[in-house]
Amino acid sequence: MQLSKMIPEVDTHTHTILSGHAWSTLSENCRAAREKGMKGLCLTEHGPAIECGAPSYIPHSQRMLPEVVEGIRVYKGVEANILDHEDHLDIPPEYLKFCEFAIASIHTHMFPERDMAEANTATYCNILKNPYIDIIGHADDPSVPCDFEAMVQVAQAHGKLLELNNNSTTAHRPGSLPSLKRYILCCKEHRQRVCVASDAHFYTMVGSVTPLMTLLEELDFPQELIVNLTKERFDAYLKERKQRLAAITD
Repeated sequence: MQLSKMIPEVDTHTHTILSGHAWSTLSENCRAAREKGMKGLCLTEHGPAIECGAPSYIPHSQRMLPEVVEGIRVYKGVEANILDHEDHLDIPPEYLKFCEFAIASIHTHMFPERDMAEANTATYCNILKNPYIDIIGHADDPSVPCDFEAMVQVAQAHGKLLELNNNSTTAHRPGSLPSLKRYILCCKEHRQRVCVASDAHFYTMVGSVTPLMTLLEELDFPQELIVNLTKERFDAYLKERKQRLAAITD
């Protein structure tokens, strides 16, 4: 099937009202996913450094949630904020260890030194080496320049993923499309595994990644490199993750 006609079975980047600036509940997001024929979503609330964001212990609190909500597998996670070029996150390791899937992102409004490409690259690469972090969020953002080649090398060396964020195709992140294309082509050239994510802040956005999937089709991106295209493939990555974490605690 053509990528432009497909919806990933697992959306790896979604927010609820607990993120402070999203508009839907977890149940609403899950119902939307179910209606689109999806099988899972990652609950990735912003950490506390975002204004009105969830508390740092949110991954611990998520353990009270059921595994399946409205027929959708809910993977407990977080979108941790990268705070500085010293690689600090706003979710400490004692809480990150409760995540099933963890994103780390730079958010431009709270990162004044974001125009430092070399420092941004070093920070992204160091964060990718953090065993609890699975993926860097929206690193194609041109207002946070970085070296995609260097990031791919580190991601592959540590078995990590890179995110393709649908908001980079919209007015939400203006000017991102050329950078996003370069990012996609870099991942394609090196056969880097990716997740295609909505970054949903309202229930209608869950799984709504058609512009990005259409772009991937135009660039002839290999379907097998999209880890969240099927739940089976995503679960296989999570098994890798468990093995990685087991190795550091043995």
